[in-house]
Amino acid sequence: MIETLIIEDDKRIADIHKRFIERIPGFQVVGAAHNGDEAKDWIQVLKPQLILLDVFLPDMKGTDLLPYIKLESPESDIIFITAASETSIVKKAFRAGVSDYMLKPLTFDRFQKSLLDYQSKRVSLEKSDSLDEQSIEQLWNKNAESYMEQVVTPKGIDPSTMIKIKEKLNDSPNGITAEEMGIACGMSRSTARRYLEHLTAGQAARAELLYGTIGRPERRYFPAQ
Repeated sequence: MIETLIIEDDKRIADIHKRFIERIPGFQVVGAAHNGDEAKDWIQVLKPQLILLDVFLPDMKGTDLLPYIKLESPESDIIFITAASETSIVKKAFRAGVSDYMLKPLTFDRFQKSLLDYQSKRVSLEKSDSLDEQSIEQLWNKNAESYMEQVVTPKGIDPSTMIKIKEKLNDSPNGITAEEMGIACGMSRSTARRYLEHLTAGQAARAELLYGTIGRPERRYFPAQ
């Protein structure tokens, strides 16, 4: 059994990941941490074989845990599960040698594929003292393909458009609706909403449901505090 630690600030999402893992043979959840300090305690005590790591934690970024994991539990492998698509974060994960980088929201099929690929790689590394050339190439090609599938931004999110959205959002301390964002950036309300919801999922923005003078609810987006 591959002992797995979940590091995820949203307890509902952590529970979903736990239930996903329970459906995949060969894996066992040994703990769940919801902030960086909790994660350090779990890592130090359990030294899990696999860590599922989110980037946006209440007290630190998941990338800030990478040196700690390397020091306290160097045998732990890491898979990122996050909404963070910034190139700087992806680079840190890549250079730290994480096994996979999955972007939220994700399906069970994508989750299962990642864990089974990792399991296969782990078995290959443990079955003998040496590997043939084909086995070594498969290990690295799997890893590279996994990153290419999730390269920097998810489907439907254009990096240059995202920069415009972020700039306008940061210039709107009183919040902005998807319709207002669409007008400001020259796009449809639904497209603007998709980008704003992506930022909200990654905690780079927050959304509030406000009621206007005539009582109709209005979803406004604010820069993350």
